Parts: sequence; C-alpha cells; structure tokens
Amino acid sequence: MAGAGLCSGLLLAACGATAKVPAGHEGVVLAVGAENQYANVIAQIGGRYVQVTAIESNPNTDPHTFEASTSVATEIAQAQLVVQNGLGYDSWAGKIEAASPSSRRKVIDVQALLGLPDTTPNPHLWYKPTTMPRVAQAIAHDLSELLPAHTSFFKANLARFDSSLGPWDRAIATFKASHPGTPVAVTEPVADYMLEAAGCDIMTPFSLQAAIMNGTDPSPQDVTTEENLFRDHRVKVFVYNQQVTDPLTQSFESLARANHIPIVGVYETMPTPGYDYQSWMLAEVAALQKAVTAGVSTTHL
Repeated sequence: MAGAGLCSGLLLAACGATAKVPAGHEGVVLAVGAENQYANVIAQIGGRYVQVTAIESNPNTDPHTFEASTSVATEIAQAQLVVQNGLGYDSWAGKIEAASPSSRRKVIDVQALLGLPDTTPNPHLWYKPTTMPRVAQAIAHDLSELLPAHTSFFKANLARFDSSLGPWDRAIATFKASHPGTPVAVTEPVADYMLEAAGCDIMTPFSLQAAIMNGTDPSPQDVTTEENLFRDHRVKVFVYNQQVTDPLTQSFESLARANHIPIVGVYETMPTPGYDYQSWMLAEVAALQKAVTAGVSTTHL
C-alpha cells in the first residue's frame, strides 16, 4: 500500500499542535487532494473559492511507495478540506491529520464515505463510476459549510460536474452492450471497477493482481496462468498499469505483444497536463474500445 514512512518526530515538527491558515486566504478554502484526481474534482466544485494542492500527482511513479515529506505534512496541517482515498492507499494522510488535530478541518475519506470495510480488496475507488459523484457531493457539502455565502455556486458546479460524467457513463454502457463479456488480462486491479462496469471478464487471478499491487511474489501457478492467457489467445486485451512496472509485468507485456494482443495502459493518478478526471476516464474507455474493435494498443495517454 502507499508508504506510511512518516515518523512521529517529523509529523510533530511539521504540524505542531494546531495549524494556522497563512495570511491572504480569507474567503478561499485551502484544500488538499491526497491524489490528483481528487484534487481535480475539488477544484471543479470549488472554483475560485478554493486553493487546491495535489499530493500524489506524478504518473511516472508508483503511488504505493509514496512517503510523505515535511512539506506534505505542512500542506495537510494547514488545509481546511482534505479528500483522501482510504483503504490504506494513503494512510500517511490520516497520520498527519492525527498529529495535527484541527476542529476546522474537514476530511472526506472516500472509503468511509462509501461505507467500505477495511477488507475491501481493491483500493482504486476512483475507477468505479459511482464513486466520484458521491465524492463531489460531499465536497460541495463541506465547502458550503466552510463558505455558506457561496452555497449556490458550489451546487451549480456540482450539477455541472455530474452532467459532465455523462459521456463516460454512456461510453461504458455502449461498450458493455457491444462487447459483452470481453475477456481481459490485467497486471493489477487498478481499472478493475471500470472493466467490471463495462461487462468485461477479468481472467487474471486476483491473487496475482494483489501480489503485484502489494509488491509480493505471485505464485508460480498464477504466473503460468497469466502467461497462458496470452499464449492461448484467451484474452482480447491486456490492461497494463503504467505506474507499477517490474521485470515480471514487463515479461507479460512482451508476451502480449508477441501474441498480438493489444495493450491498454492505465494509471493510478491522473495524467497531466491536458486531462481532468472526466476526460481521463473517458480516454481509458476509448482506448479499451480501440483495442477490442481495431486491435490498437494505447500504452500512454
């Protein structure tokens, strides 16, 4: 899971007992998204009334190995609104918040918002089509409590955001209707929620997905199963996490290419620049569509 390598000394030194908002921010909410997709949605709902920082935002790094720095601790300590994923994915955020308590800080933990138990096996909640509408609604609610004079502004942005998810929802529905039960292989469960919504049949054993996600060695049996999916042409697409690669996943990629199975690259944090949350999700479905209908690989967005 995401790094939790913060020592208590770092937290206390960075955060202190309580945080103070820097001068010059009256009427503007300081907000933090633990991952840049959440920060992007905060910005869409809050508009000019928020100043947003994204902590995990590099699509070329593995979020599971992230460790928060002193500057990150300071950002969260000063924030009036924090959105974090939960499920151990960004546990460093909770540690900072606990070390720097603030009665004025609002925290949206997406796991808690969705009522998910700690045993939920797939933490990549932003790929579930029903997640972000709930998150956006919670953001609008909390911003309205922090800046009640601008409630109508936040509500209007929420309505606009919900409407803007329509193309993604329709693309998923169209794919599901046109290509029901499409067999796919994956490296880990990054996009599994979206693939399931699109009616795909994920053939890769979840035990292999979890091992790669958690940085442990998968069983030889699972590796052989995955390899045979490519050799026997039992899948139509290979969905590959571009942010977590190693010799094993690269060997799967090579085997897929050798057997002319198109590859769709997916990401754990939103690729930037050029994307917002909605266009990123829509691009992933478009890449899946091209892979199935034209055999075209989209390894990088």
